[in-house]
This record gives sequence, C-alpha cells and structure tokens, in this order.
Amino acid sequence: MIKKRMVLRFTKKTWNQPIVYRLVREYNLAFNILKASVFPKEASLMVLEISGAEEDFDRGMAYLKDCGVVYEPLEANIKKDETRCIHCGACAAVCPTEALSIQRPEMHVIFDPEKCSGCELCVKACPPRVIVATLSSQGA
Repeated sequence: MIKKRMVLRFTKKTWNQPIVYRLVREYNLAFNILKASVFPKEASLMVLEISGAEEDFDRGMAYLKDCGVVYEPLEANIKKDETRCIHCGACAAVCPTEALSIQRPEMHVIFDPEKCSGCELCVKACPPRVIVATLSSQGA
C-alpha cells in the first residue's frame, strides 16, 4: 500500500474531465482532497492525498500523464530556505497539520513535508518570507 500527497495541474482543456473519478473507478485509488483551485476553462490544480496498491498507483500516474495532467509530489512545491530562517516559530503557530514544528531545546523550526497539506498558511505567517509555495495554477 502506498500513500502520497500529490499536486495535480490541469490545463484549460482538462479542467472539466472526470479524471480523478477514473483514478478511483479504473485504478482502485482512494483520494482525499487537501486543496483545490478549479476555475472554468482555466488552468487549475488539486492537492490530493492518493493511496492504493503500488501497481495501481503507478498505472494511475501513467493515466494522468496520458491525459496531459502534470503531477508531482507536494514536497516539490513547498520549500523553506534554512539559511534565511530566523526560527521565530510564526509558521509553526499557524500550521494545522504540524508539518512545521519547533524542535526543543534548540528552538529550531523543523519542516516535515510528509505532514504538509499545502494550505500555504505558513507562507503568509512567515515574517522573513523564507517559505515558498509554488502551488499556483498560473501557467499550468
């Protein structure tokens, strides 16, 4: 069994297709929508937690590619610049999934991409702007 958090980017031509439905029906994959920005006739995106048998997952990802849906792991879209982080903890205070936490006693902010849902609350809360999320559907 495999479980991954993925960003799916739909084009102007694929935004209204039953692509996620087919992942369930034809590839036996389960999903949980973590975030979605879907607009009629525009490039759109969804952040999904997808789970299923590894073989079904691989076949489902091949199906997405064939449909023209660009996909990548969520962690590829969230970055924290460790060299500029001041470890103030503002991001950890707003993180609903505890993907950002404070390591004690050092008081360092730690990022666990496995827990991240892509909500982007940390991006807005970070005073030095060291967290970058490239989840925007623009240009997809």
